[in-house]
Amino acid sequence: MRVVIQRVKHASVSIDEKIKSSIKGGLLILIGIEDSDTPEDADWLARKVAGLRIFDDSNGVMNHSVIDTNGEVLVISQFTLFASYRKGNRPSWLRAASHKHSIPLYEYFCSKLSTVLGKEVGRGEFGAYMQVELLNDGPVTICMDTHQKE
Repeated sequence: MRVVIQRVKHASVSIDEKIKSSIKGGLLILIGIEDSDTPEDADWLARKVAGLRIFDDSNGVMNHSVIDTNGEVLVISQFTLFASYRKGNRPSWLRAASHKHSIPLYEYFCSKLSTVLGKEVGRGEFGAYMQVELLNDGPVTICMDTHQKE
């Protein structure tokens, strides 16, 4: 699994010009899934994201997690995170997992993250054409890959 995590002041996802989900301060997570990803990867990622200390404490130092700040989370599926651009100018998406593998793992990750946070996470709609709006805070943007845990 590959994610792009953005600390945001607010974020929303719309489908057909209707807001599907929105959050105030917290994290916007774009997630890509490949065939080798497992529920164990989702478990690790949910714990890691929830505990990531990227929110400022009273001294302006990044010492707090989204849990500590009671922040919200919005998770958007993003198969393009597995773009291969080595040949030519048109990216290939061969590493992105099929819907059959991705949808259950996306749902599992969102559920696991909700459990770790103790609240529901906002979601996009898997496979839909979406518009995502956000106000990046900092900016703080972090990329993680479950196949590079160490």
